[in-house]
Amino acid sequence: MKSSNLGYPRIGENREWKKALEGYWAGKITESHFLVQMEQIRLNHLQKQKDAGIDLIPVGDFTFYDHILDLAVMFGFVPKRYEYEDGAVPLSTYFAMARGSDRAVACEMTKWFNTNYHYIVPELGDRKPTLTENKPLHAYREAKEKLGIDGKPVIVGPYTFLKLSKGFGPKELPALILQIVPLYIQVLQELAAEGVQWVQIDEPILVTSVTKDEMRTVLYIYKQLNEAVPKLRIMLQTYFDAVEHYEDVVNLPVAGVGLDFVHGLEGNLQAVKEHGFPTDKVLGAGVIDGRNIWRSDLSVKRELVETLKSIVPKESLWLQPSSSLLHVPVTVRYENELNPTVKEVLAFADEKIVEIVSLAENVVNGGEEPFAQSKTALARLNQSADRNRKEIQEAAAAFISQDVQRSSSFEQRQEIQKAWNLPLLPTTTIGSFPQTLEVRQARRKWRQGELTTEEYDQFIQKEIRKWIEIQEDIGLDVFVHGEFERTDMVEFFGEKLGGFAFTKNGWVQSYGSRCVKPPVIYGDVQFLQPMTVKESVFAQSLTNKPVKGMITGPVTILNWSFVRDDLPRSHVAFQIALALRNEVEALETAGIKMIQVDEPALREGLPLKKSAWDDYLQWAIKAFRVTNSSVADMTQIHTHMCYCEFHDFIGAIDQLDADVISIETSRSHGELVSAFHHNAYHKGIGLGVYDIHSPRVPSCEEINEVIEHGLKALEKDQFWINPDCGLKTRGMEETVRSLANMVTATHIVRERLGVKS
Repeated sequence: MKSSNLGYPRIGENREWKKALEGYWAGKITESHFLVQMEQIRLNHLQKQKDAGIDLIPVGDFTFYDHILDLAVMFGFVPKRYEYEDGAVPLSTYFAMARGSDRAVACEMTKWFNTNYHYIVPELGDRKPTLTENKPLHAYREAKEKLGIDGKPVIVGPYTFLKLSKGFGPKELPALILQIVPLYIQVLQELAAEGVQWVQIDEPILVTSVTKDEMRTVLYIYKQLNEAVPKLRIMLQTYFDAVEHYEDVVNLPVAGVGLDFVHGLEGNLQAVKEHGFPTDKVLGAGVIDGRNIWRSDLSVKRELVETLKSIVPKESLWLQPSSSLLHVPVTVRYENELNPTVKEVLAFADEKIVEIVSLAENVVNGGEEPFAQSKTALARLNQSADRNRKEIQEAAAAFISQDVQRSSSFEQRQEIQKAWNLPLLPTTTIGSFPQTLEVRQARRKWRQGELTTEEYDQFIQKEIRKWIEIQEDIGLDVFVHGEFERTDMVEFFGEKLGGFAFTKNGWVQSYGSRCVKPPVIYGDVQFLQPMTVKESVFAQSLTNKPVKGMITGPVTILNWSFVRDDLPRSHVAFQIALALRNEVEALETAGIKMIQVDEPALREGLPLKKSAWDDYLQWAIKAFRVTNSSVADMTQIHTHMCYCEFHDFIGAIDQLDADVISIETSRSHGELVSAFHHNAYHKGIGLGVYDIHSPRVPSCEEINEVIEHGLKALEKDQFWINPDCGLKTRGMEETVRSLANMVTATHIVRERLGVKS
């Protein structure tokens, strides 16, 4: 029995990867120095896996930004606006596709399946593909020559790559397959010639609601690959759920199939028991959770492995994580400030690798010590008071059967809310303003005791006052206080609620160099005291314009945290919603009558199979309503959502019953606007009019064009004007210039419509 890994976190134990990237972007290090740093980080990751005893170590999973962007660049799918001709794609072009440049907007970015990782969406429409370089081959050679590792090259498969791309219609898919399969064949042939034994081809699209016709296309693709490279062993890897057509998948012409026995446990295990597993293939058994941070009960995992071993010979069984470890932090080693009861049940990437190796060795050789340790540690947490607050559990469970609604319909509220007397096309922002070095230093000094709480509060008030004045000067219609007191939109709330723990170094990649440190929901969630009232009330005291109160919604807090796995996720969501309901009521009582309850992660929590959508949406929408349904009709509830495909989600947005929703759409604005041509939506809505993930300042003309395009699908009296998302990561100068252009563009449109600004 062998141990295998599917992918390793890129960022480094101390985010060395992020620091190297941002140093290069800022011009602080040269390209050659950047490449040397990245090589050192990459080799260190491989060495750690080798030292831990992993038999099959992935190579080629490392990237400078995003693995899907790497694949697009490798096949020459560089949109014409980047002025690329041919050959190896320069780093400047690569990063322009990811982040935009002065001459070209960035490629669209969206969520990687149902995770909080974002990938760059390939644009296939205007170029014929060609192999610019064989990245998996370079990665394999490097690992073998420098570390003596006979690695397992990793590449996302043809069907998943095409299904995640844009720029073509359904009728063009067969032609694209005919163009791209030969490139995969070329990559695989060069790997085979190099002596590669196994290649991991990731096809996570096979766990979604694919059809029988699609499976016939997949069969065609893999027949072509197998016929062209018959001696190269392909591990067809799936993850995040059970495969949709088990018998078709396991009978594809490949040497092995990887299945998720954590998030797809029920479906995959039932299929293996019912249909068996081909005797001529290896089963990659994803038995250790690659997406959450809890230590495994190794005794339970051993029982699962024994069940699989009764069907598949141990010589044909690989033990591995359920997915790439990209989605968890690197190591628990530095978490010395955590409650010991919590720390001892955590397993990050390095610890999960040890679990995999230990499990493989135990099944073969026996031994009980690590198994007893994991069971004892997990029992200690489960029996703690933090996980057994009956009043909270019962209150949350009560909402399962309740219908939760605001007291009046949207139409009735809309009439009452006209008293806000806002102009046509109201302008606002999503919530955060730039977190400058000065802001971050002040927070650090306060946390380290170098500033008193009073001094820190005075600093925050100074920042709020400055940005209220800036918003007045720019001419926005609805203000925000700027969120300078907040490190992260989820972490901030978790720190003020009971039942949460926080790591010192538990960073994971969200997109590009953007890393987040998800809270750990380990116990029952409690409201302790108001969390946002002080700053919101102070900001409102400085202006006659409305200032939105800003809180993060329950489903986003859930989806962007590492969540306890001993309760259904819906129960945890209702616990969070009840706590946030107290905060909404506290804001309203304090005079804040516009409140934004952000749910950027609502859609990303959708199950990958459409058959399970209704159940998720039922409790997710209800959790949002629990949070804000008790407010008065005059109180205007806003919400915000990040990159999503909304054409199949508009009904759910409507059911949220928010008075105003803003949506992050600038990179895919045309697609979303077309969705509103076919789906009626009558509540207030702001389609993001410029991309905040790019450092470029959009012109008035660009923004004007986006607004006019949106007005083709939306009524002018429901349309709000706002940036794509919060402005925390942007610089002050570019933020002010961009917002000023946004307001100017709005005035131009108002004048065209015959309305005074």
